[in-house]
Amino acid sequence: MATYAIGDVQGCFDALQRLLDGCAFDRERDRLWFVGDLVNRGPDSLATLRFVKNMGETAATVLGNHDFHLLAVAAGQAKKHRSDTLDQVLEAPDLEALLTWLRQRPLLHVEGRWVMVHAGLLPQWSVATAQMLAREVEAELQGDNWRKFLAELYGDKPDSWSEDLCGADRLRVIVNAMARMRFCSIDGRIEIRTKGETAKAPPGFFPWFDVPDRASGEHTLVCGHWSTLGLKLRPDLLALDSGCVWGGHLSAVRLEDRKLFQVPCTQCQIPGK
Repeated sequence: MATYAIGDVQGCFDALQRLLDGCAFDRERDRLWFVGDLVNRGPDSLATLRFVKNMGETAATVLGNHDFHLLAVAAGQAKKHRSDTLDQVLEAPDLEALLTWLRQRPLLHVEGRWVMVHAGLLPQWSVATAQMLAREVEAELQGDNWRKFLAELYGDKPDSWSEDLCGADRLRVIVNAMARMRFCSIDGRIEIRTKGETAKAPPGFFPWFDVPDRASGEHTLVCGHWSTLGLKLRPDLLALDSGCVWGGHLSAVRLEDRKLFQVPCTQCQIPGK
């Protein structure tokens, strides 16, 4: 049995199928981990969602910012962006089933020393703490008032964690860290607007995974979200967003031996990039 962790697919369904062929993926024996952002910007978000949903327990996926965006647009709590490619999903006859399935996905997936999250973890969060906080968000998203939760989700404030936070502010910080963050400060202040390479970190901020003595440092974090970072593989980190939707590659790492698999994604390149 092998487990393949796969970077941001973002609707590049053809690339995903070619990647699985290159991995010699066996559905009867192997497992897939998806780091989030299954949908949007690429040409076939609907086929991607249906495929992963139909994998059942063979596939584990965490929620990314584009997945949250789909849910918010479908719930009438956010407007579509010009670059969105979500219409096929929003007009699909099985939309409600797909949304229900997506709302059941976790923010964090932990197995042994492996931790999968879309964006990152704040430095003061141990993995156990992060699991508890993720469950708070998951309970809201899976509950009857999930549309109200999504209506209050967006915003950059508060920009740092405190145990004293409550309500929408508390949930927003958790989601911003786990699904949107790239840079943060040593004391855990989140900087969301900067999207460039690590050298472009604002003064006083670090790539979240380089903050000294982060509490999750004894685990290997598997993540995506940061296409300008590119593929970054080290003992404590597998950053797998290699820019498929921008004409880069879709990447997978077999967790058992850390072997890398990649396919080019030029057919998914967004016009103008």
